[in-house]
Amino acid sequence: MATTPPQQQDTQPPQGWFTRFLNTVEWLGNLLPHPVTLFACFAVAIVLLSGIAAWFGLSVVDPRPEGIPGRSADGVIRVVSLVTVDGLQRIVSSLVTNFTGFPPLGVVLVALLGVSIAEHSGLIGAAMRGLVLGAAPRMVTVAVVFTGIVSNTASELGYVVLIPLAAAIFHSLGRHPLAGLAAAFAGVSGGYSANLFIGTVDPLLAGFTEAAARLLDPAYTVGPEANWFYMIASTFLITTLGAIVTEKIVEPKLGAYNDSGASVDLDTQNLQPLSALERRALKGAGLAFIGLLALIALTVVPDWGVLRHPVTGAVAGSPFLKGVVVYIFVTFAIPGLVYGRIAGTLRNDRDAIDAMAKGMSSMGLYIVLVFFAAQFVAFFGWSNLGAIFAVKGATFLQELGLTGPLLFLLFIAMCGFVNLMLGSASAQWAITAPIFVPMLMIIGYSPEVIQAAYRIGDSVTNVITPMMSYFGLILAVACRYEKQLGIGTLIAIMLPYSMVFFIGWSLLFFLWVFVLGLPVGPGTPTYYSFDGLSAGG
Repeated sequence: MATTPPQQQDTQPPQGWFTRFLNTVEWLGNLLPHPVTLFACFAVAIVLLSGIAAWFGLSVVDPRPEGIPGRSADGVIRVVSLVTVDGLQRIVSSLVTNFTGFPPLGVVLVALLGVSIAEHSGLIGAAMRGLVLGAAPRMVTVAVVFTGIVSNTASELGYVVLIPLAAAIFHSLGRHPLAGLAAAFAGVSGGYSANLFIGTVDPLLAGFTEAAARLLDPAYTVGPEANWFYMIASTFLITTLGAIVTEKIVEPKLGAYNDSGASVDLDTQNLQPLSALERRALKGAGLAFIGLLALIALTVVPDWGVLRHPVTGAVAGSPFLKGVVVYIFVTFAIPGLVYGRIAGTLRNDRDAIDAMAKGMSSMGLYIVLVFFAAQFVAFFGWSNLGAIFAVKGATFLQELGLTGPLLFLLFIAMCGFVNLMLGSASAQWAITAPIFVPMLMIIGYSPEVIQAAYRIGDSVTNVITPMMSYFGLILAVACRYEKQLGIGTLIAIMLPYSMVFFIGWSLLFFLWVFVLGLPVGPGTPTYYSFDGLSAGG
């Protein structure tokens, strides 16, 4: 009787429970449609659900005090059916204005104009290389993680430039290149919401938070700076934790590196140190940046600052905070222009315009996504389903006794789990914000604090989900050094970062918000009450 030759037998080792769990997550994530399709389906579902809920007479008692805008005379929130003649007319007549008036759209595009100049002039790439390559050998790991965090101001640049660069630097230092890759990946993706600077993600998330808050408080505003203080503190925490995990856990586990497993000739790698011209251009850009900061400070710091609040004289609610996106644009554009002029990458106004146009050309998918997300959020608000879900959800949490700080630990964990299957920060928050922001506002927490908690959950699982848009790119870079490396191995390398970041970042959140009572951003409240409607940043 013939037997199967040994080399043809299935010798694959059995998978552990965690590998099976990750495989299940990947399978479930692949079942999800494209985020654009998801929002289109949700928008249609809200219209149909509003008709069904109105037919059943779904309603709740409005918890807001009498006399506030949007509260009915009898104090009851009822579902408004969109499956009616009036509903159809409102949908058709408002489809365009829902899109053009959606808060995240304009602010993100304006901010990106400045970032595009800095990126395409070469300023951001040169600054990243200079920071990492110029670090002392003992500080290389810290510099890699820190640079990864800061690179988030320019979206994909950290993934495309820094991660391959970090792997090459570690290899050139005789260290395991995958440890460098992991450190950079942890900073860029695991520390996605930490930064010293306000970037394009801040107005994006703030826009969704504001739209969600207005389901309960129609005049509430949330600015791009809403989480700035907390994100600055988070930068140093994630840098420290990322460096410790790399040197104490990941690198010892990887062991010594053997070039025989590489799929490319590693001797030909070029780390591209900064040229004399690039260093001179960086100095010029730095001086321009310092000059801009001094000029901006003159408009805000003195009591007579022209951009302080015209009535109260305070920074809170001032034109400065309301126009933060303008400063994002200027503080990237001007240094970018100076760098480009000195380095010769932006020779005239046409080159600068082309740089901005290239930045806009990369936003096609985002604009399409925002169109359908805007309809979903608008329909959710018109139908009153958002307010009703918020009231019922808040009531349920109060009945369970989950109204204290412990609630945020569950919220962060939930956001991290959802992020495993829906890797887009904007898509995830656009779906969950209309439900959780009003719900937690009713319990007594400000939208700014809720958004800060969401950003932790959204960031910490980025590095272990194949649903993250750049996961394939990271895997491809890793395979240059270990040609047999698979998804499971990469996730196993990154898992310690995810776990440590979740614990450390959550502890910082509770210490910052509930122990020290510090604001998460300039002029932002920690708690929300109906007595102080529209007190947002």
